[in-house]
Amino acid sequence: MTAPRSHLKDLDYSVVQQCMHCGLCLPTCPTYDATKLERNSPRGRIALMRAIADDRYEPTSVFAEEMYFCLGCLACMTACPAGVNYAELFEHARAEVEEKGLLDNPRRTMIRKATLEWLFMDLERLQLVGKGLQLYQQTGLQSLVRDSGVLRLLPKRLRELEAMTPEVQPRFSSELIPPVLPAAGPRRFRVALLTGCAQDLIFSDVNRDTAEVLAANGCEVVTPAAQSCCGSLHAHNGEWELAKTLARRNLAQFPPGQFDAIISNAGGCGSHLKHYAKLLADDPDLLPAAHEWDRKVKDIHEWLVEIGLVPPPAQGQPERTVTYHESCHLCHGQKISSQPRQLLKAIPGVKLVELTEASWCCGSAGIYNLTQPEMAGQLLERKVDHILATGATVVATGNPGCLLQVVNGLKARGVGLRVAHPVTLLAEAYRRA
Repeated sequence: MTAPRSHLKDLDYSVVQQCMHCGLCLPTCPTYDATKLERNSPRGRIALMRAIADDRYEPTSVFAEEMYFCLGCLACMTACPAGVNYAELFEHARAEVEEKGLLDNPRRTMIRKATLEWLFMDLERLQLVGKGLQLYQQTGLQSLVRDSGVLRLLPKRLRELEAMTPEVQPRFSSELIPPVLPAAGPRRFRVALLTGCAQDLIFSDVNRDTAEVLAANGCEVVTPAAQSCCGSLHAHNGEWELAKTLARRNLAQFPPGQFDAIISNAGGCGSHLKHYAKLLADDPDLLPAAHEWDRKVKDIHEWLVEIGLVPPPAQGQPERTVTYHESCHLCHGQKISSQPRQLLKAIPGVKLVELTEASWCCGSAGIYNLTQPEMAGQLLERKVDHILATGATVVATGNPGCLLQVVNGLKARGVGLRVAHPVTLLAEAYRRA
């Protein structure tokens, strides 16, 4: 029987040995900040990874649990003076965990197969589940179940998960956006719009707003109705081969040579989408297209600033105080921090108030709030405290996971602040004109 491969031993050793152990990452790491334990820091985790690569340590369930205790927020990459590629190390470490089955048990295996291998590999299935949830919510059945008190019979964790159930949009992206949306004036660019998976179900209105803003800025927007997941969920959870399969599908559906840019409006997705060449490095036939893809994938904020935003007219715009929470993968993964602020400041009537620890993780971190609820809850409480201190009436953030997490955190406090994607605020400003 062939032994499972070792992702960390097979990884380019120059990546594994970059860390200088200086410790400048420690104050930026939310889990180290909470526990003050070295093993819960980027430096401690990299030491474990390097020990495996050097054959000095055999990975165990303790190593596996540590890799999944990490948020993957990548704040350490922003702080690191040596340019350690923690994102690559982190993904290969989790792939090592899954290859060796270090956390396998029947319940976990069933959940991963049902979600990563079945649901998120075919978005028609995901939309089918979404339609079921739509029906549950729109018929009033959800309210009836919640009001009946029957949920009190469930275990505490299941009650918490039910309370986090997102509201599915009445219509999905394909029902809101035509396959080709012409530029509102002279066409300057031709772009593709990626509608995402969970984003399509829960924030299809953000996809519509993105398409409208792109059109208002001289872009012809191509948005195929049937799309695939970007693969970030799979790569971040150790399913390397599934992530490769999805990358190949996206390259086939969106040949990068046909577009000036390929647009993502989700910080976490965009961070993964810009690294298809690394993911497909062992596929020489696709590698040239993957490199071109990486160059052309643009976050919506990045693209609008790059091409020169058409400012919304000042007439009829309300005065609002807005604060901005930075998506970890937008800020630390893609290094996009000033652009969302530039767009928000370009909206007439918006007063932008800086958020304390704006780039500190809110605890969403993909599915971290589902798998590590205690730590995620601590981070969310900290984030909500800072939001309330700003006195803002609107919280802007550029990632669906962050949007949901902050909405749930404010709801738990009984606070009715609005949470919106910056592109939604822009789209509304154009519409008022």
